[in-house]
Amino acid sequence: MPNEDVTEFLPLSPPVFHVMVSLADGDRHGYAIIKEVAERTGGVERLGAGTLYAIIKRLLADGLVVEVSAARSVGKNAERRRYYRLTALGRRVAIAEAERLERAVAAARSSRLLARLRQA
Repeated sequence: MPNEDVTEFLPLSPPVFHVMVSLADGDRHGYAIIKEVAERTGGVERLGAGTLYAIIKRLLADGLVVEVSAARSVGKNAERRRYYRLTALGRRVAIAEAERLERAVAAARSSRLLARLRQA
């Protein structure tokens, strides 16, 4: 699968992208993904449970995430929690989307639609 064309998955919707970014630095269960996305976006992007699990279902079907063991979970909800991890393909897709967005922002800056970043 290393040669699979990631562009077939692009563009990602903002909620899908944020879920994938949330998983980029480690395995998370659903509620942790919801919290992390809200924190990372300053509350601008808020995922409901239904939206999140629809996204997870699609990402699983596309082979972009996998469910991993929740053996490290403790507490009353430990058995119910499902953890998710980006696959290698999922990581490549998330990177490709981040690069696509970076190019879009660069184009907006070059046309003076957005202010250029100040050099420190």
